Amino acid sequence: MLKKIKNGVWGLLNSVGLGGTVQLHVGGALKQYGWFKSFHSKQSVDLNGDPLPWYTYPFILFLKPRLKPEFMVFEYGSGNSTRWYAARVKQITAVENDRDWIKLISPKLPANASIIERPLGDEYIRAVATTGQLYSIIVVDGRNRVKCASFAVDYLAHDGVLILDNSEREWYQRAKDLLKEKGFRRLDFIGMAPIVGIETCTSVFYRDGNCLGI
Repeated sequence: MLKKIKNGVWGLLNSVGLGGTVQLHVGGALKQYGWFKSFHSKQSVDLNGDPLPWYTYPFILFLKPRLKPEFMVFEYGSGNSTRWYAARVKQITAVENDRDWIKLISPKLPANASIIERPLGDEYIRAVATTGQLYSIIVVDGRNRVKCASFAVDYLAHDGVLILDNSEREWYQRAKDLLKEKGFRRLDFIGMAPIVGIETCTSVFYRDGNCLGI
């Protein structure tokens, strides 16, 4: 797979005479971000083996310095992202439908992170409403993403933002349209992500005066 990634990028660069120069930078960036380690371990981790969200690297680099210790975060879907947020914010709550996955990830979570188990369907979509909390960040990265985004937006704090991962997928277009109708603007971060060798997109939806300072 790595050979295909390199050939695809460097073939274009070679055609314009830049391949020899840029090749070192591309390979260096993959190593620096820990992509090789994530690919071989099949886990979303950085160079040191520490957890990373399964977002595009450009968005991780954008988001990390903007997180604040008072933030409250809600996730649809759980995993290494839950651990990553927990190390940087006040509290994170995730909803998950896979009981076996919950058993696997729960022992790795610190005290300020929790997982709500809900079956797929309305209970899963509405889980964000059961906490009695408004959130700085809501991450839509699980199942039923269009319905989750549409429902969860009402549980953002006044300065809250919503993150939609893999937003390039055509079947998530309705979610993007709904959020635009609700007055949100969108910023797309396209690039590679841990583990896989394909280009994807992570989008953040925001309004004026948002908590990330966009």
